[in-house]
Amino acid sequence: MKPLLAPAGGWRAAFPPAQWLAAYELPWLRRDAVAGVTLAAYAIPVALAYATLAGLPPQYGIYCYLAGGLAYALFGSSRQLAVGPTSAISMLVGATVAGMAAGDPARWAGIAALTALVVAGMSLAAWALRLSSLVDFISETILLGFKAGAALTIAMTQLPKLFGVKGGGEHFFERIAILAGQLPGTNLAVLAFGLVALALLLAGEKLAPGRPVALAVVVLSIVALSVTSLAGLGFTVVGELPKGLPELHAPTLHLRDVDGVIPLAFACLLLAYVEGVSAARTLAQKNGYAVDARQELLGLGAANLAAAFSQGYPVAGGLSQSSVNDKAGAKTPLALVFASLTIALCLMFLTGLLRNLPNVVLAAIVLFAVKGLINVAELRHLWRVSRFEFGVSMIALAGVLVLGILKGVMLAAVVSLLLLIRRVARPHVAFLGRVPGFRGLSDMQRNPGNAPIAGALVFRVDAALLYFNAQHVHEVVWAKIRSHSGPLRLVVCDLSTTANIDIAGARMLAKMHADLRAAGIEFRMASAHGDARDLLRAEGLEQRAGYFGRRVSALDVLDEFQAAPAR
Repeated sequence: MKPLLAPAGGWRAAFPPAQWLAAYELPWLRRDAVAGVTLAAYAIPVALAYATLAGLPPQYGIYCYLAGGLAYALFGSSRQLAVGPTSAISMLVGATVAGMAAGDPARWAGIAALTALVVAGMSLAAWALRLSSLVDFISETILLGFKAGAALTIAMTQLPKLFGVKGGGEHFFERIAILAGQLPGTNLAVLAFGLVALALLLAGEKLAPGRPVALAVVVLSIVALSVTSLAGLGFTVVGELPKGLPELHAPTLHLRDVDGVIPLAFACLLLAYVEGVSAARTLAQKNGYAVDARQELLGLGAANLAAAFSQGYPVAGGLSQSSVNDKAGAKTPLALVFASLTIALCLMFLTGLLRNLPNVVLAAIVLFAVKGLINVAELRHLWRVSRFEFGVSMIALAGVLVLGILKGVMLAAVVSLLLLIRRVARPHVAFLGRVPGFRGLSDMQRNPGNAPIAGALVFRVDAALLYFNAQHVHEVVWAKIRSHSGPLRLVVCDLSTTANIDIAGARMLAKMHADLRAAGIEFRMASAHGDARDLLRAEGLEQRAGYFGRRVSALDVLDEFQAAPAR
């Protein structure tokens, strides 16, 4: 495939259309137009469903797609990523804003728009400060459990609509209890209608992947309620939607007016960026190009800024809508422009057609969408290969179910950081032996057949040696020295896998040298990397422990030791 995004600097680097438009080919125009119309057909019913999940009037979800996609097309680096409301963010907004709005619909909408504005500000600040590595701090394991928990939470908000009952409750388990008590009052007509809609969506996924099946289901349901007597069987409908484009204005509320917006916005940013970059990278790998993780912050910021000024709420790039865009043939972000134009035309001329859309169909669309958040195959794989990682994933899942989505996001972030700290604070210390029949050393724990070295102990720290793990390494090595059988005359520190050492790490090695010398044991270092070597020399280790130039390996030290006469 011919690359679109050539390396660029200055303003061209921050404005991707300046790069891909120069390489645009006329045959792509038709493909982008078809993809845009297809994406709009998919987005409209999904946006209506997600807006109700966020506790907002249905049209607000459409506003998000209209404005967010258009802004992302100008500043995003992905060619196929589609930006709009997502199920997890919609649920996060709906569950959190409910406690802030005190039942006032206008305040609810104002808080949602303010949240999008704060997300935009945070994204732009992160872009300016080059904080794109943020995505790397949330592990896939944590995200796997969080998504599953979010899917179950979202499903529990929609099941009452599917059964035609009122539902209620603030938390997952409370919702289950309330729904169970209301099941005797199930509206069978509504339930049957919803199950048929769900079956059609599932069949469409198998038989017509990438096609706007949800739109067909919406059209069929509207026709069914409009020309039959079903409407009299207890169905609730969307009702009349406002005609025309959204008014452009800043959110009516300010930060000082609402407590709790900052944590909500941060959680939305975390979800939006992690999900968006993951989807963008997946599509980029499939289509043979690369995305710029830092530029994605600018694209996300622009999309949320546009949503905030268009009466929307936080938006993100999602894999489901992006897959629709990709499968429909999108070649460039121009497809998002065509999608926005199509949505704009629908808002101006076709909103009246949605009057008889039953809410149970929106519930079916949400239930169909969130099933993709539960990756059962990957959870099974985790169970097989690492029970620890599976347990971590379950902690994230339980955190969402017990604490709610907002606190669940925060818990996922904290657990990710704690896992990172745990891994670097307690690195593996390998004790090496000779590989039989080969001139080399390897970890004796992993290779029990290795030959121990008489009179010597060689250890290797498989991580950087820094202030927060130096004491752990010291304790592990000394425990091994104390348990060593037979006389010990040499300890060698192999630094080949220790790229970085700080002052605390260097001083720990200096103390180890001093303590070993006091015990009559020689201490040597080998295979030190450049920066680590410079610091160790500055601390005087080479003068005390012997030369450890870049060409001196642990094997060289051992050869020298074994060639020398025993003392």
